[in-house]
Order: sequence, then structure tokens, then C-alpha cells
Amino acid sequence: MRETVEAMPNYAPAIEHETMDPIGHHIQAFARTQADKAALTDEYGTLTWSEMISRANRIANRLRQDGLKTGDTVAGLAENSNNYMCLYLGTLIAGGCMVPLSGMASGEALALMVADCDSRFLFVSEKNLSLFREIRDQLERVRPGQRIGIDTRDVDSGQDLDAWLGDVSDQADPAEVTLDDPFNIIYSSGTTGTPKGILHDYRFRQRQFVRLARFGLDGDAINLVSTPLYSNTTLVSALPTLYNGGTLILMGKFNAHRFLELAEEHRVTHAMLVPVQYTRIMAEPDFDRFDLSSFKLKLCTSAPLRADVIDEAMKRWPGNIREVYGLTEGGISTTLDCAANPSKWDSVGVPTEGAEVRIIDDEGNEVPRGEIGEIVGRAISMMRGYYHREEQTREMLWTSPEGLTFYRSGDMGRLDEDGFLYILDRRKDMIISGGFNIYAVDLEKVLLEHPAVADVAVIGIPSEHWGETPLGLVVRKAGASDTEEEILAFANGKLGKTQRLSGVEFRDELPRSTIGKVLKRELRAPYWAEPKK
Repeated sequence: MRETVEAMPNYAPAIEHETMDPIGHHIQAFARTQADKAALTDEYGTLTWSEMISRANRIANRLRQDGLKTGDTVAGLAENSNNYMCLYLGTLIAGGCMVPLSGMASGEALALMVADCDSRFLFVSEKNLSLFREIRDQLERVRPGQRIGIDTRDVDSGQDLDAWLGDVSDQADPAEVTLDDPFNIIYSSGTTGTPKGILHDYRFRQRQFVRLARFGLDGDAINLVSTPLYSNTTLVSALPTLYNGGTLILMGKFNAHRFLELAEEHRVTHAMLVPVQYTRIMAEPDFDRFDLSSFKLKLCTSAPLRADVIDEAMKRWPGNIREVYGLTEGGISTTLDCAANPSKWDSVGVPTEGAEVRIIDDEGNEVPRGEIGEIVGRAISMMRGYYHREEQTREMLWTSPEGLTFYRSGDMGRLDEDGFLYILDRRKDMIISGGFNIYAVDLEKVLLEHPAVADVAVIGIPSEHWGETPLGLVVRKAGASDTEEEILAFANGKLGKTQRLSGVEFRDELPRSTIGKVLKRELRAPYWAEPKK
């Protein structure tokens, strides 16, 4: 795979005199300088820095015994745990490229991912055995002996992690890697065909480690990780914490009440959360009895955090909030310091250091400040490309008049006079009704003003007269008795003529991805399905 990566273009801006200190080398010193400090804690116990690095080194040495070469891929199908984090680090120490797979994907998609990333190793947790059994007959490249359990022996090798490691040495021997070598592949959440593998190199991650340390993700950080390791959302905060000698508290599955218990017990200082987690955590009836005074910073990404949620969190939850907007592919990077910018809470902030954001129209021309278009960007962290998908990589590129390469986001937005970015909708989710562009976020904000509305998504549905028309799908607050007609009348009384909703329908809940994004594609599907004949 190393040759494949070197052949791919590198779109990230150059940094003069850039140094390289790979994570596999860098963390070895912590086994000596802070041997007894907690490194990882999951529901089964704690590993000190000495214990974690010893285990990660043993995994690295065993992988190489089994034939792993620098740049080779290692796939993992597991929930957050000490063992899974050690596997991640061990793969990097060995010079491998980690491929964390989603336990929410279908068996068909998972089999395609394992084949697509060229992995010869697959590590599986007990909780994911049913998925493993679905795909075991399709794992042509992964020999039975290299199908290994993380916490189970019910796999083809008959080995869990301890049995597979045997008496292998924990001697530190990290592989020599370069900035251009592959670090990880993150798969997008596709539902048809093979999801795209987003290839990050060491340059991408190394620059991220430095940048996130400035947010306090350093040796003093105690970071509560409640989103899965197959999401870049998680890696953005978890990896810098370890790179800088901090501590991770790992949740195998998110639960709002348990999150609060762990935060208080471990005196947590940092957490990366998605918007739905904020609302669920603060909706816990006993939220205010927990001691959260240790928090210094909470991060938020994956979707814009509503201004009303920021307001409540800033009042009730100690520590600042920083909202982060970006793509797993990189290229686009903004951040909103909520404490410093209370008048900009509807935005996702300004470009980070070394990043640039522009807005373009349908013809690819840059538009003036304040006008709406597609968000494009470039930054110091940019993926090498979609693995094995050169054409799809080229499709997401936009070249500026100066000849610079930007990544297209697929998001519609605008920049205000102060350079703050506002996201309006996914381009594919934009509603075009009677020739007018309607942005769901504008309608959702109005619906959320109604006291009975707890959650909402606005989608476009077919209209014989207008082509498509907006429909509000609403989750009511507990105990609310307002009717669909009353909420519709409230919203349309505040919306412009071209924005008005054609209807409101109640839902018990909205479908969301594992990192909290509303799955509008699923919501639209029944309305756009071909009628049965």
C-alpha cells in the first residue's frame, strides 16, 4: 500500500521546515516518564501508561511476525475499549494503517470495505460477532488465522487478543514512517455500493496533534470519549490526547446518565460531543446534581450546534464550548469559541490557523460576502484522497483562480462581514419549490421556537404544483398536546411566503447516525418512492 499512497497527489499546503515525530515513536517515552499515570479506562478497568505501551508494543511486534509491512492495513470491528485503543496504537507502532469499521454498517457493506482497503487482518469484538458471521465467507484476503477476537475466541483463528499475543516481546521497535505514509482509512457512511475510504497520512494527523494541543488536549487532559473510534469525530480529540500524554475514559456505548457519572468520577476536563448528545445529557433529570466543575472545554462537531443549546450549556455546564466544522476529508476547518463570540452562536465560527474558506456558485465562481453558495476550503490537514477512487477524488476538487486546490463540502452556506461561516443545508438536501431555494435550517429554527417542539427535521416532498414542497417532521416535548395544525399555523405565521410549510407530521423520534446526524435521506425515501403497480 505504501507505493499506492506515494503515487497519490498531496493537496495539503506545504509547511516550511516541518518536523516529524510519529505517534508510535513519540509515546514510548511516556512509559518511563509517567509509567503509573492512567492512560486508558474502560468499563472493565484501567491501563497505566506503562501497561498500555507494553501492550501496544506487543501487538506491533506480533503483527510484524505475521507479515505486516509498513503501509499495510489492519481492520478492526469493535466498540471503544482499552484493547481496541491498544490495537489502534499497536498498528501505528508497527507502521500499519488502521481501518476502524462501523458496527452499524450492513454485512454487505462491511465485506466490501474489508476487501476495498486490502486488509489481511481483521480484529473483532464479541459484540460484533453476528456481523462477523455474516461476512466471514466473503473475506478472501483475510486468512482464517488472521481473523482474531479482541475479547472473544469465537472467531476462525480460535484466538482472542491474549492468546494471539502469546509470549511476544514488548520491546519498543517502532517502524520508521514518513509524513506521506498512510495513517488510517475512515469509511464514509454510504448505504449503496461501497462507502468511500478516506485516506489520511501522517502529515494530516501530525498537524492535527499540534493544533488540538492548543485546545488543552495535552498531558493534563482527561478526555471522556463517548463516540465510536470509526468516526473522525472521535479521532480528532482522542489521538491528540494520547499523543500529548493525557488520559482517555472510553465509553463502549453512549448513555447520558453514565456519561455524567464518569465525568464526575474521573474529574473529566474535555469531551468531544455531537449535538444530540448535548441535548440528551442536559435533559437528564438529575443533571444539575453532578459535579462537573473539572470541565475546561467541550468540543462539538458533526452538525451545527443550535444557539439555544449553546446558551443552555454555557449557563449550566462549566467550561467553554468550541464548535468545530470540517470534513473527514479535511480541507475545510472552522471553529467557534462560544465564550468569546456570544453574538455568533448561529455560526460555526471562523477558519482555523492555516485554513481558508470560500463560497462558490453553481458555475464554480466565487460569490461576495453574504451571498449563499457551496462551501469550499483548503487547510493544513487534507486527505490524500479516496482510496482506489481517483475519479471521485477529482470530483470533490475546486481550483481557485490562483491555481490552489480546495475541497468541495457539499454544504450550502454564507460568510458574514466578520468572516464567520453559517451553514444552511446539505446541497443535496436543499429544497427547490416553485423555483425558489429553501434552506431547511431556516424553517427548523422557526419550528423550534414553538414551546411544544423538542426536535425537528424539514425535508422536501413531491408537489404536483411546486415540484417539491417543505414538510416539517416534529418530535413533541413530553406532555405536550399541541396539534400538528397548531404548530403548522405557528410556523407559517413567521415564515415568508416562499418558505411556508405544506404540513407538519409528528414522529416519536428522528433517525440519526451513530454520530448524531439526522438521516434525511431515510425520512424522504417513503415520499419519493415509486408507487406500487
